[in-house]
Amino acid sequence: MAPVVGTTLWSMLVRRAEIDPDALMLADEHGRRVSWAQFVSWTERVAAGLHDLGIGDHSVVAWQLPTRIETVVLSMALSRLGAVQNPIIHLYREREVASLLRTTGASWFFQPGFWNGFDYASMAETARASLEHPCAILEGYDGLPEGDPARLPPPPGDGDEVRWLYATSGTTSEPKAVCHTDGSLIAGGIGIAEALQPSTGDVNALPFPYAHIGGPDNLVMMLRTGMASALTETFSPSDSFRYFSEVGATHLGGSTAHYLALLDETSRLGASPTPKMHTMCGGGAPKPAELFWRAKEQTGTTIRHGYGMTECPMIACGAVGDSDEQLANTDGAPVVGCEVLIVDGAEQPVDAGIDGEILVRGPMLAKGYLRPEQTAESFRSDGFFRTGDRGHLRQDGHIVITGRSKELIIRKGENISPREVEDVLSSHPAVGAVAVVGLPDDQRGERVCAVVETRPGADPLTFAMMTEHCRSAGLMTQKIPEQLELVDALPRNPTMKILKRVLIEQLTKASDGVRS
Repeated sequence: MAPVVGTTLWSMLVRRAEIDPDALMLADEHGRRVSWAQFVSWTERVAAGLHDLGIGDHSVVAWQLPTRIETVVLSMALSRLGAVQNPIIHLYREREVASLLRTTGASWFFQPGFWNGFDYASMAETARASLEHPCAILEGYDGLPEGDPARLPPPPGDGDEVRWLYATSGTTSEPKAVCHTDGSLIAGGIGIAEALQPSTGDVNALPFPYAHIGGPDNLVMMLRTGMASALTETFSPSDSFRYFSEVGATHLGGSTAHYLALLDETSRLGASPTPKMHTMCGGGAPKPAELFWRAKEQTGTTIRHGYGMTECPMIACGAVGDSDEQLANTDGAPVVGCEVLIVDGAEQPVDAGIDGEILVRGPMLAKGYLRPEQTAESFRSDGFFRTGDRGHLRQDGHIVITGRSKELIIRKGENISPREVEDVLSSHPAVGAVAVVGLPDDQRGERVCAVVETRPGADPLTFAMMTEHCRSAGLMTQKIPEQLELVDALPRNPTMKILKRVLIEQLTKASDGVRS
């Protein structure tokens, strides 16, 4: 069957519902199941209710909701009306929320009330009090407004207008508002759909926040191919994987942390908790080669790791047809429509195999940031976007990400890639997860520090074990970590990306540690 195409998300949704009206679209951990036809009908009623409130074409609406069916309904109802929406990850707090409401100029803000032990309604009121132009605050967890769809205006037909404002996840600076269109989100979703090639009957498990840029990636993949999605409000490995198995999940989205969670749960149970799952695909964090081989051996799943960011939802992805070597050792080839350029410090192109900054261009690239000065800083006049990531293109066209430009460790004038050291340490049987950072050092400029989560059931890594493992792997002496820190859990953001800046701040303040 030919894939669904369209210039807007709403047009793709309507077409998919015409093709597969009774097929499963969404499931949740509470036993609810919604078909494509049911979803369209529900969404039109909610769109009518929102329209009765005064929300319409170009209205700016922010929402901060957990990953549940109502969240997808609200988002698509706003899309049906042509509103400009700002999805906010539910783990953001007052500082980030107030900043985004101020930056986007939202007139409405949907929040979940008291949810998961936190009072979002009170936080929303506090954030609103700091605004020059306060917005209306609405509860969007259960009681979405409904009305008569017969009163709805025609749906928007222009997929090139900015109707999405996604936030970058900063830790020390205010988040930026990234401007996307239906067209750019569709292009990103098509990229991952073409790489993974799912079909009707497949079910993708979503353990990450739907408000993340991965949300529309997943939605477009569903609209294009007919695959369903299993949503979960909170991710708990034992409960979530049991639920994913019950709904017949064949794919797992997320990040490296979710891959590791499946491996740990498999070790605990002695067998994979999700026997129908054959593919894991995510991004946001490095995927060591060792993890690919472990997943294949222990769970029978294939990791097809992806590379993208808020500004460019999909850049590269491991694809059906790639060899195990390519899937293990790269972050995939550029997806359909995405151009990748590797440049040196003078922004001149470099040859295959040479590390440099990664620039990207294509229909999935955002139109810029809401603030023009931020756009001018990051987007070149020829349309290429400076990602700030470092890596190289291999002769076979696959991308190898080696780290962030700002994360390079400079030790006695020597540039050290944290990713290289992390990949070596990840292969040690005692290491569950690892982050390598540079810490200020009077003699060296920076010293190399490894921060390690111990793999469940393993004896903790010692400094001597770490040093010997690095030497045995052929790592040059200058790159071997000079400090080892063992932690119960690495600090992560809502999408499970390790927060290295937080680690550096914590370790810089600490006076103890294991050092050479």
